Amino acid sequence: MADGSGDPAVFTCSSLPSDPRLLPTLTNAYLGTRLYRDILHVNGVYNGAAGDTHRADIPSPVNVRMMLPAVGSLAQTFTLNTQTGTFSHVLQSTDYAAIHQIYAHHSLVHLMAFSITIQRSALTTQPITVQLQTPFVPRSQDLDLHRGPDFQGAHYVYGQTLVPEVEGGPRPTIHMLWGPVPQSLTLGGEERERSWEFLTAVAESEEEAKRSYSQGMAMVATGSLHASHLHAWARLWQGCCVDLDGPLPLRQALYGCLFYLLSSIPPQENPGFLFHGISPGGLSNGTQGEDYWGHIFWDQDTWMFPNILLFYPEAARAILGYRLRGLEGALRNARDQGYQGAKFPWESAATGREVCPEEIYGEQEIHVTGDVLMAFEQYYCTTQGHSAVVCSHQNCQQHPRDQKLFREDGGWKLVGAVAQYWCSRMVWSQEEQCYHIKGVMPPDEYHCQVDNSVYTNAVARRSLNFAADVARDFSVPVPEEWVDCAKKVKVPFDREKKYHPEYDGYSPGEPVKQADVVLLGFPLMHPMSPEVRRNDLEMYEPVTERDGPAMTWSMFAVGWLELKEVQRAQSQLNKCFSNITEPFKIWVENSDGSGAVNFLTGMGGFLQAVLFGYTGFRITRSRLRFDPTFPDDIHRMEVTGVSYLGNKLKFTITRGEMGVQVTESPQDPPASSLEAVLEESGQRFPLCAGQSVSFPTAAGWIQRSPTTALQTGAREQQEHTEGGMLVEGQQ
Repeated sequence: MADGSGDPAVFTCSSLPSDPRLLPTLTNAYLGTRLYRDILHVNGVYNGAAGDTHRADIPSPVNVRMMLPAVGSLAQTFTLNTQTGTFSHVLQSTDYAAIHQIYAHHSLVHLMAFSITIQRSALTTQPITVQLQTPFVPRSQDLDLHRGPDFQGAHYVYGQTLVPEVEGGPRPTIHMLWGPVPQSLTLGGEERERSWEFLTAVAESEEEAKRSYSQGMAMVATGSLHASHLHAWARLWQGCCVDLDGPLPLRQALYGCLFYLLSSIPPQENPGFLFHGISPGGLSNGTQGEDYWGHIFWDQDTWMFPNILLFYPEAARAILGYRLRGLEGALRNARDQGYQGAKFPWESAATGREVCPEEIYGEQEIHVTGDVLMAFEQYYCTTQGHSAVVCSHQNCQQHPRDQKLFREDGGWKLVGAVAQYWCSRMVWSQEEQCYHIKGVMPPDEYHCQVDNSVYTNAVARRSLNFAADVARDFSVPVPEEWVDCAKKVKVPFDREKKYHPEYDGYSPGEPVKQADVVLLGFPLMHPMSPEVRRNDLEMYEPVTERDGPAMTWSMFAVGWLELKEVQRAQSQLNKCFSNITEPFKIWVENSDGSGAVNFLTGMGGFLQAVLFGYTGFRITRSRLRFDPTFPDDIHRMEVTGVSYLGNKLKFTITRGEMGVQVTESPQDPPASSLEAVLEESGQRFPLCAGQSVSFPTAAGWIQRSPTTALQTGAREQQEHTEGGMLVEGQQ
């Protein structure tokens, strides 16, 4: 990568990519489409039974192209502005410009809008006409659509999905209103400039669709609709920023990843919004047969969630809410396979039941259950005492608000059900005197029906340890089975070669599809010595599929950064750039262009390599650890909006100095007082709202200050193990 100048948040070109899959996506948490595509999707609205369920295709009135009659000299530009969440197409002649803008409104999530503006730039009096092409036809292969009466000048259709996900299950109804689009628009000879705005409103009730359309049109009348969208994005970026003094391609990649991920999260200050998860290809994709049909995988919980949690715990909570609503389906999944507790589906849609088209994955790729619980654990550790959602329940004052999710909203039931599942899934080996988990598929999908996948067993152990911790916090008796299974589950380790075999019987050199064993170090933070961590990286790096899923190399980069091998880390992270397409920074799952497109999973991994790799951030039981390391071509790094225990933090890192500032510390409810502690010297730096502290760049952590630490207890013995490296075999 080379240094360059330019705005890293704005992607501009003069021609569109030939592959329509690589066009930018325009989504909010509820509604989304891909530019110039004739369908859009609604989050949580699927059609089809079980293995055939997919995002329901909804015809898109916003698929409009702008054209001008033949003129002599005409320039055009296409721009995606990630700061404003707006796509623009500009046609420019010597006498005038025509501007087409389109966006999915970030705060009014039931609205998509576009505008056409014609600006006269010369002293001419000729009328200027722009032609509009729209292939829109109100038909769908997934909905039984009917025409309703027009409403406030808008056309109206509504209809149900055709086939429920499970027999007798719900069939959502879609209601859509849209302003009719003419074939052309004309700026009169006496006019210098004019804009036309067109709205589409989509909701699952007629009342909401009409309310949203009316609200949007009222804002159009006052000229405030697009301004309110810009304001929502400005507030979003204000609380979430990663800025590097480094190569332009890296900065562009970061802005692109953040934009597409932030486009998927619920709007701020709307805790009642019912969120339905994030699929690998995002809301703009997921038609039958493409991009995993819009299903939700571990991709959400393991690869995307930590980045969202770091900045927006309220959005992270909404993701956990999706998993809580799927708990009954997960309980049923476990029963259907003959086990107790809850088994989360490998592929999830609306019900929490397994919807994977291929049975083997749903039966064997069971690590997803531990991945889901790891997201709950990370949320629990970063928000203790401070809920992301204000609670109005009468009993909320009886205990810290972060625990409401677990005590009152089903979290504890989920935690216990996952622990119960892992215990029922284990079998005792008399020969080895430990528990085995047999017949699974690891994250490495080149292998199936293996015993004791090291990742699966390690994440099961982490699930059980977390369940026991929460039980102790809640003064609930800890089932002896949880403790016994956590302590005695086999985590394969080769004592001679000092590395972790991927599973029982793995032979060094066997090809691996994607990041698997390397995930033990991060995000699992499974205790091991630096020697073992290095051996794992060196064992699996050369045998991992070079063109495999895009998130893989990010995790190798994190591992090498942990070991302060900066050049090796950078060589791994550079591999990710072969998955980023131009000009709109759309990620493809595999570097050969195959797989899911707008691959949010890969973006999530890339963001973690920077947000957790360069900074060394690690979320532990009672600390947010840091240990910065970054490449030679990065001179300064700012991470703004890090959320921890109710506070918002800004980290400024150079090679010689590190600064920490509390930028927000709410008083209602009051946030925990914090301090920074340096690991080697033990120096403590109180962190007060609005003030910055600086110290030499080194390893350390953020924690509650002693005045508030008593609320959680010291747990010094546990902290000794969770933050650092232990020698394998001392577990």
